[in-house]
Amino acid sequence: MKRLIETKVINPLLEKYGMPEYKTKGSAGVDLVACIEEAVVIRGGENTLIGTGLALDIQDPGLVAVVASRSGLCLNSQIRVGQGMGIVDSDYHGEIGVILHNDGANDYIVQPGERVAQLLFMPVVQVEFKRVSDFTTVTDRGNDGFGSTGKS
Repeated sequence: MKRLIETKVINPLLEKYGMPEYKTKGSAGVDLVACIEEAVVIRGGENTLIGTGLALDIQDPGLVAVVASRSGLCLNSQIRVGQGMGIVDSDYHGEIGVILHNDGANDYIVQPGERVAQLLFMPVVQVEFKRVSDFTTVTDRGNDGFGSTGKS
């Protein structure tokens, strides 16, 4: 099932590079492009904010847009979304920016119109927090933390 999301072009360069679209019937995400006029250098170990020229009006607080890395860009050039993933809340109407991080030692040059990340839409469940002194449910794991499920 597809939902209609109002989309606004913030940077006219996006018209040249093309609006996001699903490339195959089974695609989970759409590519976001670097909506920049000239190449940008990301030095090894550094972050750079790249505009996408795109804004959304998701409207539904039960839906979030997630900015994720492109696997090929990460594998081949060590370029990934800097904070792991980016969150575009349903009430944010500004330009979607992508924080790109260069994990490599060499500089990476982002070209105008280059596909730099992907955008996925996912459901959101907002919760209400109830403060308690102890949990009512007891589990086998309890408070055991990192690596505890791998014990023999």
